[in-house]
Amino acid sequence: MQLRMNHRAVNPAGFQALLKLEDATKKMGLDPVLYELIKIRASQINGCSFCLDMHTTDLRNIGETEQRVNLILVWRETPLFTEKERAALALTEAVTRISEAGVPQEVYDEVRKHFSESEYVSLIMAINAINCWNRIAIATGMYPGCF
Repeated sequence: MQLRMNHRAVNPAGFQALLKLEDATKKMGLDPVLYELIKIRASQINGCSFCLDMHTTDLRNIGETEQRVNLILVWRETPLFTEKERAALALTEAVTRISEAGVPQEVYDEVRKHFSESEYVSLIMAINAINCWNRIAIATGMYPGCF
């Protein structure tokens, strides 16, 4: 594998803009475990090895069990995730694959059972941030350990 370019170095303004989005999103009050679950699930869908490596490590570092980390991909098939986490993961999938079916009403309704309107927007911001990071990482050829 070879890194196509260091996007941080060749366009620092773009990198800083995305860091500002990330920082703002982190300050919106989402639970840190939920925040990492969102990042991991979107990265799995998008096939971003760099982000998967980073966020599974981050999730383990905040005390998540290996079993839950390993089963995020199949969250629907295990009782290890709360209803609130399930709602956020379903929204993550819908927003990441937005061109396929939008955000179905049943996904929205389930999310709203667990999250306020403000928290719903925070979830969308978190999902959008990781999708942006994934696309930059994949387009520039990033892989685990490339920096």
